[in-house]
Amino acid sequence: MNSLVLAVVGVCMILLGYFLYSKFLSQKVYKLDPAYTTPAHRFEDGVDYVPTNKWVLWGHHFTSVAGAAPIVGPAVAVIWGWLPAFLWVTLGTIFFAGMHDLGAMWASNRNKARSIGTLSGRYIGRHGRNLFLIVIFLLLLMVNAAFAVVISNLLVSTPTAVIPTWGAIVVALLIGQAIYRLKWNLVAVSIVGVVALYGLMILGDMYPIELPETILGLSANAFWIVILFLYAGVASLLPVWMLLQPRDYINGLQLFIGLGILYGAIIISSPTIVAPAINENVPDGTPGIFPLLFVTIACGAISGFHGIVASGTSAKQLAKEPDARLVGYFGAVGEGLLALGTIIATTAGFRTLAEWEEVYSAFNEGGVVAFVQAGGSILNSGLGIPESLSATILATMAVLFAATTMDTGVRLQRFVVAEIGEIMGFKLKTWVATIIVLVVTMGLAFGAGADGSGGMVIWPLFGTTNQLMAALTLSIIAVMLIQLRRPVWPVLIPLVFVAIVSVYALIIQLGTFFTTQNWLLLVLDVIILVCALWVIVEAVAAMNRARKAPAIELPTAEEEDADDRLSASSSKL
Repeated sequence: MNSLVLAVVGVCMILLGYFLYSKFLSQKVYKLDPAYTTPAHRFEDGVDYVPTNKWVLWGHHFTSVAGAAPIVGPAVAVIWGWLPAFLWVTLGTIFFAGMHDLGAMWASNRNKARSIGTLSGRYIGRHGRNLFLIVIFLLLLMVNAAFAVVISNLLVSTPTAVIPTWGAIVVALLIGQAIYRLKWNLVAVSIVGVVALYGLMILGDMYPIELPETILGLSANAFWIVILFLYAGVASLLPVWMLLQPRDYINGLQLFIGLGILYGAIIISSPTIVAPAINENVPDGTPGIFPLLFVTIACGAISGFHGIVASGTSAKQLAKEPDARLVGYFGAVGEGLLALGTIIATTAGFRTLAEWEEVYSAFNEGGVVAFVQAGGSILNSGLGIPESLSATILATMAVLFAATTMDTGVRLQRFVVAEIGEIMGFKLKTWVATIIVLVVTMGLAFGAGADGSGGMVIWPLFGTTNQLMAALTLSIIAVMLIQLRRPVWPVLIPLVFVAIVSVYALIIQLGTFFTTQNWLLLVLDVIILVCALWVIVEAVAAMNRARKAPAIELPTAEEEDADDRLSASSSKL
């Protein structure tokens, strides 16, 4: 089959989802109100609450949620054939991911930009909130630890990506100053920033940086992991406008251009898909396609991590409520397009079926390396870009996706640690919560692997935990919609499906971990499964209560502020 057909059909389906389905959700389900005063304006502090241009915020949200997962997941899942992966990515983006991300941002925005964990306490109950926070903490732990390993591996395997990876930070700092301090034109700043990033890629391709085998007693991989965590810790403490937001924005533009280059190469070269539509000759040890397909491809179809970002940072920067459609739903569209491009690259970027089968000789053998190798081949044949530079562009794309997610992930995990501290009766200073996050995450990375690769130890649980997190987020949105007597089926159907496949996958993994005597993952699996089932039971009860209770109306921003002042006065008395 010609890959161009797959690209055109997939892109058209996903874009139609944005232009049609997101409009329905915005007008009929979430009813986004341009007159509503968002928390970004009401609580503006110049650090976390910052009213932001919707395109800049889209860039932050898109790159924060994308990470390496929409590359890794689809690049692994095509082992079952390209058709199941294609259907899940396209339909998942339209009816699951976009609805979930937009809904999480709307729910947070209508609750003073509180995190999804806090909202669980309000809409599901106190016990549900506590268990919810455990799942969120573990999910962020997996994301931060594992993405550090992914980035370090790419910096070692593709040394030409080192200069553009770290140079992007300098570019972002300058862009932050240009936009917020100097008030320069956004379009001009954007063009200069993108040109600078691609200039850094060319420079990196000319001057690769390879570290020695050991530095200060650490391997090259371990050294990069330490540097990455120290950077992420500092970045999480800076005001969002200074580094996080401009870094995500300019990376978002560069990454979207990178996607354009990849799709342009596909259009010009029109490579043939050599992988089977349904692979009936999977390697020994490959698990069954159901339910593993739906948790292997998490980001790119639906991802619970998106809800944490939408409510943790993005909702605090939303200037106007209708902007949530572009930021939330179109952010999911960007990730879906990346996942679709990955599917095409890893099934059409090989010359023969035998070559493809050699790479996919075992489950989990695909991934970022397969994407860079196969995608680089397509860029070379379609656009004539030298193979070395092609690999640099794609490796840098993967690194920047993972790095921007890690930046946001550390900040979000700090919020969760602070929230857990409040529940336990004490308030943590920002820097103390950040140190706790770094100690715990680096403890996992180095405690389970001397080279820092321990972050991958709990990665097998990422997909299932991530999807469970999505189901739990959807349950909060469903409760709110039932209370408001608005259409709930667009949320309820995906909620039921994702909850079933996630719990089923966790149960299957329990057997695998027991058989292989992987006691750490077995214990974590049990904890996550118990927490998730408990929250699901509480959520069903909350939906039933909401259905029986009288309908409510969302308060205006002024009414919420008045209630806050009244509560504050009452507490003083």
